Amino acid sequence: MNTQTHHYLLGGNDLEMEAIRRLLRLRDVAVDHIHDKHLGWGARASDYRAEIAALPNNATAVLIELENDLDPLPQRAVLLDHHGEQAGIDKPTVLEQLWRLLEMPPDRWGQGEFADFPLIVANDRGYIPAMRRLGATDEQIADIRARDRAAQGITPEQEAQAEAALQQRRGQASGRLTLVDLPHARIAPVTDRLMLGEGYRNLLVISPGEVNFSGEGGLVRQLNRNFPGGWYGGELPERGFWGVATEKHASADVEAFLNQTLTHNQQPA
Repeated sequence: MNTQTHHYLLGGNDLEMEAIRRLLRLRDVAVDHIHDKHLGWGARASDYRAEIAALPNNATAVLIELENDLDPLPQRAVLLDHHGEQAGIDKPTVLEQLWRLLEMPPDRWGQGEFADFPLIVANDRGYIPAMRRLGATDEQIADIRARDRAAQGITPEQEAQAEAALQQRRGQASGRLTLVDLPHARIAPVTDRLMLGEGYRNLLVISPGEVNFSGEGGLVRQLNRNFPGGWYGGELPERGFWGVATEKHASADVEAFLNQTLTHNQQPA
């Protein structure tokens, strides 16, 4: 594939996006073919409306983790994503998709300057459990997670607020659901601390403006059906994450649904 005419438009920043940026640089992609506004999560194709409109006629726009909200998209466009219907335990992550698009040699994966790519991919697809299945040590996992939180722009103050919120966490549905009220929507400091400590089966984090769930894949699917308009992904159908803006659905309704579902389907621990 001739990638000389490809223009890469980068979405919300996290550790995987930083690896993507690094891969493009090491692949010697022309600087003016990389369009990077250092956006946050929830980035959309329309954030690059002007850049897309200005592309040469023979250019291919490669949209990387950008919600497709343009109608129509350019005729020559490639969408790389690993959320929603593109998510799953057997689906390639965006970094893996880009590796193939750039026709990188398979034997370079996980080697040299790409040594951390397998852990970054495992982290993106299946979080800490997936990294553990690769044989990562606690130190390696803590390093990847700290780098990911830093890439997301999580501040020391938000880390401290997460620590305080965890002290007030509540167990529901006979221990099958952990509830945390967080004063901001950066949930990684909560999930990381729990997963690197006592762990959790299902977790609901209620924040100003949104509610986020992490846990059993079946619950992710049910939440997405009953409270549409949000986001989801992970190692489905086994485990995953889901979230929605509370302007669309009240957090109390989500909490009540999870409690009712888990209580009705109660199984011995």
